[in-house]
Amino acid sequence: MTNKSFRTPKFLYGTAWKEEKSEALTVKALEAGFEGIDTANQRKHYNEEGVGVGFNKFLKNSGKKREEFFLQTKFTFARGQDHRKPYDENSAYPDQVFQSFASSLEHFNTEYLDSFILHGPFQNFGISDEDLEVWSAMENLLDQKRTLAIGVSNVGLDQLKTLFSKSRIKPKFVQNRCYASRQWDYEVRNFCLQNDIIYQGFSLLTANVAFLGSPPILALAKKYKKTIPQITFRFAHQIGMLPLTGTSDQNHMKEDLEIFDFELEDSELKIIEAPEQLASSGAKVR
Repeated sequence: MTNKSFRTPKFLYGTAWKEEKSEALTVKALEAGFEGIDTANQRKHYNEEGVGVGFNKFLKNSGKKREEFFLQTKFTFARGQDHRKPYDENSAYPDQVFQSFASSLEHFNTEYLDSFILHGPFQNFGISDEDLEVWSAMENLLDQKRTLAIGVSNVGLDQLKTLFSKSRIKPKFVQNRCYASRQWDYEVRNFCLQNDIIYQGFSLLTANVAFLGSPPILALAKKYKKTIPQITFRFAHQIGMLPLTGTSDQNHMKEDLEIFDFELEDSELKIIEAPEQLASSGAKVR
């Protein structure tokens, strides 16, 4: 395997729900400047194979190397899959993990992944024996340097604490849907901050349209001459979050990456992080 030091990108391009457009949109995102791609080996909501084709097409056309990019995918339990599972669901859970992982490597035509994520716990509450079996298999992949990091997605605070306490190798990433009405997942983010875990936030725009169209956010967009998404993603960065965007518009892709030439004040961060202060005006986010 190629020797590569672990490097986290500043932004992730999310590829959920892109279907037949996955290949072309992956190429567009990389051309726009994204260095991190997030996907899942879950054909129900992702087309990982198409993402891989797009990634390798971009490498060939750009002359760039695999090592310059961050590839993240996920293992999804059978209950989150449709009939197109990337493994034999009658196999033991560790074998399901290894089969899914091998399929992902094939899709990306790569020898390793930068990050491999448990797509969500086996049950809605608690951490089960099934979760721990899968996590142990993921730890083995990390031991073998077939992935450079492991993590978990769609997880509550109690679940995260339990997994953290029972795991030999702690998660490097947590990826959650992020609601302004819950102070942008404050409790989970705070646990991550305290335990050297990088928090990845998704649905930052789509889950918070009412809040992001409020007068305080509009005022910030006007002050900094930025779009509402740019204000949102800049806020995410400044509170220690690694944001995902899944836009299909190449202009929006470029805009989303243009958030490093300004900085929100501490008082402005507090305004955004306190949802009770945000009253919807019905303004459009995009």
